[in-house]
Amino acid sequence: MRKQMIVYADGKPIEIVIRNYTCSDFPGMIDIQRESFPPPFPSELWWNEAQLREHVARFPEGALCAEIEGRLIGSVTGLKVGEAQLHADHSWASVTDGGYIRNHDPQGDTLYIVDICVIPEMRKAGIGKWLMQSMYETVVHLGLKRLLGGGRMPGYHRVADVVTPEAYLAGVLSGKYNDPVITFLLRCGRMPVGVVPNYLEDEESRNHAALMEWRNPFLA
Repeated sequence: MRKQMIVYADGKPIEIVIRNYTCSDFPGMIDIQRESFPPPFPSELWWNEAQLREHVARFPEGALCAEIEGRLIGSVTGLKVGEAQLHADHSWASVTDGGYIRNHDPQGDTLYIVDICVIPEMRKAGIGKWLMQSMYETVVHLGLKRLLGGGRMPGYHRVADVVTPEAYLAGVLSGKYNDPVITFLLRCGRMPVGVVPNYLEDEESRNHAALMEWRNPFLA
């Protein structure tokens, strides 16, 4: 994949390119993580070259980045999985092989999102939404059934003492609560299909995630 488009940052039009990332992009991919998750976030949780090498070798169609004049500013990564890998209590680590995607199933009919990330200075330019849209195009291009992934619920900790995670998600859908991650995914066209406990170690979400999908509209 390679496509050019115009986005607006601080009211100014900027041309970006969305394309598949390759081995030569690994330093830039790690820089995206470094800028997005500065200390005290542990650097060992950033992408490493071994993980990135697996991405481009096993499923290059699911390895996308966004760049401006050669500088990487965002990325999204996915893998194909089958129904057997999506048991009700799956975690991010189990379904993505800890980010290494060595469990990528070439015959799988679901594109599962491993990670989406945009550097802070470009987060109001719509880069994340365009990266997600590009993954939808990948789903259609490959004839897959759907896109799926767990979304953090970082606003949940504010009300966790009084509502269940399921009630919180319903509150986001009704407009009672505004969650930065779930609201973003809804604006991208994703729909919730449930809540997964113990999905990812995340105090703000109380370790829960909303399982969010986008179904291929061209398949019956």
